[in-house]
Amino acid sequence: MTDVARARRLADRIKTVVAETVEFGVKDPRLGFVTFTDARVTPDLREARLFYTVLGDDAARADTATALESAKGVLRAEIGKQCRLRFTPTLTFTADHVPETADHIEALVREAREADARVAAAAAGAVPAGDPDPYRRPVTDDEDEA
Repeated sequence: MTDVARARRLADRIKTVVAETVEFGVKDPRLGFVTFTDARVTPDLREARLFYTVLGDDAARADTATALESAKGVLRAEIGKQCRLRFTPTLTFTADHVPETADHIEALVREAREADARVAAAAAGAVPAGDPDPYRRPVTDDEDEA
């Protein structure tokens, strides 16, 4: 039987341990300014996936990915030491693209606002086409005589 709540608690603990170890224990010069955004552990507690973002350009992201892969053994040993598990989960690092996606969404929202402003400006002085009252009404006797 799997306990989802336990997997979530372990994921939070793994994220904390890895972040502290990367900050204070890993002395790799390739490691950039990395932030761990999320961690997910499988229900059987055998695999852990850590999502991270890196401040910088593509070269900094690539260097950080390489540094995290090379420090995987040290990080896993530290997780085993601090979490006292029977089996230490294997680590997988995944670059989180949330900041880039958020920037793209912000640009789309800005573009939509500008388009709405252009439509509102064009509609400000517009006059409706056709009759002012386009709905059909029953014919009265006064209109028949005309």
